[in-house]
This record gives sequence, C-alpha cells and structure tokens, in this order.
Amino acid sequence: MANPTCYIGLMSGTSLDGVDGVLVEIHDAPGAADAARPRVLQHASRPFLDVLRQELLALNTAGEDELHRAALAGTALSQVYAEVVEALLAASSLPRTAVRAIGAHGQTVRHRPLAFDGVGYTLQLQNPSLLAERCGIDVVADFRSRDVAAGGQGAPLVPAFHAAWFGRPDAAVAVLNIGGIANLSLLPPSGDPAGGPVGGYDCGPGNALLDHWCRLHTGAPYDADGAWAATGRVLPALREALWTGEPFFALPPPKSTGRDLFHPAWLAQRLAACPDAAPADVQATLTELTVRAAAAGVSSYRNGSVEELVVCGGGALNGQLMRGLAAALPGVVVRTSDAHGLPPLQVEATAFAWLAQRFMVRAPGNLPAVTGARGLRVLGALYPA
Repeated sequence: MANPTCYIGLMSGTSLDGVDGVLVEIHDAPGAADAARPRVLQHASRPFLDVLRQELLALNTAGEDELHRAALAGTALSQVYAEVVEALLAASSLPRTAVRAIGAHGQTVRHRPLAFDGVGYTLQLQNPSLLAERCGIDVVADFRSRDVAAGGQGAPLVPAFHAAWFGRPDAAVAVLNIGGIANLSLLPPSGDPAGGPVGGYDCGPGNALLDHWCRLHTGAPYDADGAWAATGRVLPALREALWTGEPFFALPPPKSTGRDLFHPAWLAQRLAACPDAAPADVQATLTELTVRAAAAGVSSYRNGSVEELVVCGGGALNGQLMRGLAAALPGVVVRTSDAHGLPPLQVEATAFAWLAQRFMVRAPGNLPAVTGARGLRVLGALYPA
C-alpha cells in the first residue's frame, strides 16, 4: 500500500451554523478502489457571522438581485473556508505542500434533481478558485453535479464513506446524519456475499425546522440538548399533519430533499391544523417527526435486522432526539459516532476529504443504488493551486 497522503475536508451543512474542517491522512492505494480508513489528524471550526448565515438562508428562495448576492455570499463563505484551512495547518505544523487537495462541499442553497427539464440541478455556493488562490492547495469542489448529470439525486453522497468507516462484517448497521436535513445510510454486513448493496437516502428534516422554531420563540440559535423540546408534549394532530400531509415521506428511495421543501412556510401551512399549539409542544412534535422518519427507515431495512444505529451531525448532541431514537428502536443499539472513533461534528468533513481523495485518484465516489445514477462516476471538479 502507498504511503498516506494528507487531505483536508470542509463542510458547511444545511444547519447553517458554520464550517467544520478536518485534516486527514488517507492511503492513495494504486487504483484507489479500496483506500484504507482515513486517520483524522486535526479538526477546526468557525461559526458563521449572523449576516452571512442570514444571507445564505435567504438565498434558499428566490429574491431580488440573487445572482449578485449569491456570488458575494460564495466568496464570503470561501473566506471562512480559508480561515479553517489555515487553522488546520497551524495546529498540525504541516506545510501546505503536504496536503494533496482540499475537498470543499460548498453551501447548498437549491437542490432540485430531475426537476423541470428531466435533469434538474443542485447548487452549492462557494468560490473554489479563490480558495485555491488563498490556500495554495488544489481544491476539489462541485461533488454533486456529476451524479445529477447521470440521472441521479446527487445526494446523499456519504453512504459510501459510512460503509468504509462504520460497516461491520457481522451485522447490518444504519448511520443517521442529522444536520439541517437528516440522511440515512443502510449498510449490509460486509461479510455477507448476499448482503446486497449499500443503501441510503434523505429521510426528512433534521435541525432545519427545529432551529427555526427555537430561534423564533426563544431567541436561541438551537435547542441545546433538546431541553426545550423535553418540556413539551407530542401533539397527535400536528404529528399526523406533518407526516401524512407530506408526500415526500411516502416516496421510495432514491430520494433527496433540502430547504427547498422543509422550510418555515411548509411548517406554517401545517400548523394551521393546530392554531393554539403551545410552542414547546410544536418543538416536541418536530423532534418526534425527525425520529419517526429515521426510525421508519431503520425498522424496514432487511426485515428489521439492523443491530446498530450510529448517529452523527449536530443532531447527535441533542439528548431528546437520541432518547427518542432509542425508544423508537428498542432492539437496536443507538449511539453516536464517537463510539467508532469519529466525533459527530467531524464525520461529514471527513467524508468530503475522502471524496476529494477519490477524485484525485479518479475513483468513483457515488453509489448508483443510493442516488439512482446510471452508473459509477468520478465526482467533483478540480481547481488547481
């Protein structure tokens, strides 16, 4: 096996709270079909200034002069990306020449695969040319578009990485990433030749609606540990309005979603069925919605034979969500990704470092069984230093 090479992964997710970055070692094996498990060397993060967070949120919907605003927001985001890269290099004392490439996901503001013209699009704001210029390191960006061009959803892209890191030879495992949107990876036992392909899909809202509702009614940016939700009660009428009133939940995979669907207006429309609902009860019911969408997918996979659910993303730090998942899946061990040596806030950034490595050695990064693409594709576009 070849010597390990350093990569940086950068992720700013649909929660819109900031940027997480990791510096990792990955073996660039010849042919790179089966690169070894990465080793995380450093983690750094930077929160978004409120003005940038608000602009990125606003750009999820049509607005005045949005092309100009999107270009400026992409540049502002890449400046934050560059700060995270510099922090990683400083903490590791590595020269930038030691890093082969940066995998930069960008900020998703529109995600409409297969829509409109049969192809659709996915749009992640950033300025990868500026990032390469600022950092002096090759940048790999725009990971989702090639899968969409091949008839896929372009998301989720993390199941292949989840299989490499969290898969077990003796058991079926599910991995739930709870960012702004929640996505589920379904991993058959790697030691079972008849186990079938890795599965995965976006299962519904994660923190996007929870954070919106918390900010609106408490002023806090998020419901820390789910403590506010824990003071409320689940409202059956609202739960049904949210669940049965949304066709997305009944769609079979492959499927993906985003703030294009699960946004404040979507919630307001369904709250009309419960005009007198107490805010804490709404928060409790939204928490239950995230739990229900994930648990339904886990319970139906391989006739309910999943032994372990690994939870990552910001939602893994929400105690009320974690308790709800454990209660909804009594026969499943529910634990955070810490148990597998990768803290919840580092998982997605590590996945995009891994995807950058796949691009640099021209290995496919998508799973057609997950996204619905016509075949395996090398994902990303290169912006040389």
